[in-house]
Amino acid sequence: MSVATSMRAKRAGRSHSDKFRQRFEMGVLSVPALIMFVGFVILPVFMAAYYGFYKWKGFGKPNVNGQFVGLDNYRIILTDPNFQQALGHTLFIAVMSLIIQGPLAILFALLLNQKFKGRGLIRTLIFVPYVVSEVIIGTGWSLMLQPNGAVNAVMKNLGLKGVDWIANPKIAIWTLMFIISWKYIGFAVILMIAGMQAIPEELYEAARVDGAGFWRQQWSITLPLLAPTIRMWAFMSIIGSLQLFDLVYIIWGQYVSSTAGTSTMATYMVREGRLANNYGYGSAVAVVIFIISLVIALLYQRFVLNRDLAGAVEKRERKQLERRMKKREREQMGHDEIENAIAPKNASMEVALS
Repeated sequence: MSVATSMRAKRAGRSHSDKFRQRFEMGVLSVPALIMFVGFVILPVFMAAYYGFYKWKGFGKPNVNGQFVGLDNYRIILTDPNFQQALGHTLFIAVMSLIIQGPLAILFALLLNQKFKGRGLIRTLIFVPYVVSEVIIGTGWSLMLQPNGAVNAVMKNLGLKGVDWIANPKIAIWTLMFIISWKYIGFAVILMIAGMQAIPEELYEAARVDGAGFWRQQWSITLPLLAPTIRMWAFMSIIGSLQLFDLVYIIWGQYVSSTAGTSTMATYMVREGRLANNYGYGSAVAVVIFIISLVIALLYQRFVLNRDLAGAVEKRERKQLERRMKKREREQMGHDEIENAIAPKNASMEVALS
């Protein structure tokens, strides 16, 4: 065996050993996260599915202290007008969040992606409501929206009539939409800014050379390349709408089950499960919410995420190919320079020898 063959064999052995060690380390490091995922996500889902087959008040074991009802809980859920109303409110919130927050987030991101004085302060002010606790936000808005609260006081000082922002079913849902948009738009803006900053500046320079104006650049370059970020945000917004509970329950606590028209699937689950002391039924509602969220997640992965990942992989491979081609060009240029430098010497030597 030659020395070169021996060295190649040693390098191959080290490569396999390094790959095994990396995979082993990744497996060991992922064990805590996997345990938490199973303990706090998978196990509760199966427990809720099990409890959902019982009429159970939460004391003792369902099969001992409860009554097995099979699929009756799910039948009642699907035929309950209150659940249908909560489902309608949840879908309305999900759709309106996309319609309101999406365009505003893109416009704010376009503005805050430009360089001007005070840009950092404005970014912070927009993002602060998102990081503040829902309890604090809900309590603050609940106090301000009371009939004798700050909002109506300002309106009366302006000569306007006060409004029942919380209890009026024609207004309450739009009040909720305003609060949701105000709180969560900061997250959307940050995502959009991050997506815009990942777009190569060379594309805008080429567009300006071709005579494209600002808005034409945004329409032809920014929006198409920002599409994966928009789709990811839309998915997260929909899932968040399906799980909306804190703000609604804190602000509309006593009205959620009556006339305000702001109940969601999550508030329905808590009201019918915990407050009505029917944990089996509440668990069945949780399973229904989980199934709806799972279907949306699978559709997103099937039709959106796979395509975006494929595009990202193709883009990375294209960049790697470009780097390799540039490296070869530099090597070829260096080789040509060496040949050009040696050629005169070779020519002079040939002349001297002749």
